[in-house]
Amino acid sequence: MRSTSADGGVRRRLIAASLAGSIGDGIYVPLTLLFVHSLTGLSLTAIGAGLTVAGLCALAFMPVVGVLIDRIGARRVVVGALALRAAGFAVYPFAGSFPAFLAVALVVAVGMWASSPGQHALIGELARGAERDRLLAWDRSLRNGGMGFGSLAAAGLLAVDGDAGFTGATVALAAVFAVAAALVTRIPAAGRGAGRPEAVGEGYRQVLADRPYLLLTAANFLIAFGYTTQAIALPIFLTRDVGIPGALAGIVFAVNTVLVAALGVPVARLTLRGRRTRGAALGALVFALSFAAFAVLPRLVSGTDALVAVLVVAVFYTAGELVHSAPSQSLSVQAAPGHLRGRYLSVYQLSWSLCRTVAPLLLGFLLEAGPWLLWVVLALTVLAGAAILLYAERGLPAHAVSPRHLPRAAPGQVRA
Repeated sequence: MRSTSADGGVRRRLIAASLAGSIGDGIYVPLTLLFVHSLTGLSLTAIGAGLTVAGLCALAFMPVVGVLIDRIGARRVVVGALALRAAGFAVYPFAGSFPAFLAVALVVAVGMWASSPGQHALIGELARGAERDRLLAWDRSLRNGGMGFGSLAAAGLLAVDGDAGFTGATVALAAVFAVAAALVTRIPAAGRGAGRPEAVGEGYRQVLADRPYLLLTAANFLIAFGYTTQAIALPIFLTRDVGIPGALAGIVFAVNTVLVAALGVPVARLTLRGRRTRGAALGALVFALSFAAFAVLPRLVSGTDALVAVLVVAVFYTAGELVHSAPSQSLSVQAAPGHLRGRYLSVYQLSWSLCRTVAPLLLGFLLEAGPWLLWVVLALTVLAGAAILLYAERGLPAHAVSPRHLPRAAPGQVRA
């Protein structure tokens, strides 16, 4: 990336903040139930119900997050979201009752859901065109690396006897999110929007009237099931249906994490040279082919051969993620009008949030129905998302579809 030294400093702070936040995610996600159970003493059933309720309630705050991004700027929203998470984890040890736990879980969930649209809107404010694509790619790649590092830290904390490990996790989580917030405060405020204020009658009314963007969001909702499968359905499928030991099944996740972190930026450079809609659709097609391969694995391989075959398919699955993620994420940011970017990205974030909310129920039902049905339904789901992407292409802005149609950079923005 070519930039001035000042722009380089902005990028470094942005990337460092993303890395710190993702390390926190990597620590928290694998330990969620055990972490909260150890700190609060509540039953696992109560914790599961509380986390679900908190997550659903946090979704109701997303429209407000979009308005705040557009009116006060993405930087302040990102700082606020990170500060909420830092504060929430700091007070978790004092949430001994269910109402107190629910309140803290809601604070953490709001901060979590608000972070993604805020971060992407901030990148949209700081850069345009190809430079924006590159920042998004670096952000995504380092987040995967940070998640992997955080997961290793979580494993280390689990090895500590008693509650000391979970108390240490509380301190670590509060610290990394506080550090991330401090780093974002050092990023200079950038111009929001496309050089004009919000007009009367705009806002979410315009977002809901933008049919191509809603199609983009719907497509992402369907393809997002391909991502949730790895954490929810794949472990059970590998151990129950393929017969791989649980300890070895973890290798699949390690391979995915390493490849996405290492190849995210190089693959993004390739996929973003063409039309973003077609690149994202190609990634969904690779997802579907990997799901078809998973469907036939139990009938074709067993024993030692099964692990080798699973790793091959896992690499193919990861290729689908790499090919799809960069152009789809860039589409969501590039297709959003600058002065309403917060609202647009908040609506787009709902596609991820709703998918993660309903995926455990849907995938659990499909797992009970049988592995063949699970993978067929998932393949058809992501293919439907790919078809919607291709259909939406004609209605999306030309600069959003192809990097060859780049809008002029606004004053103060990073240039490629």
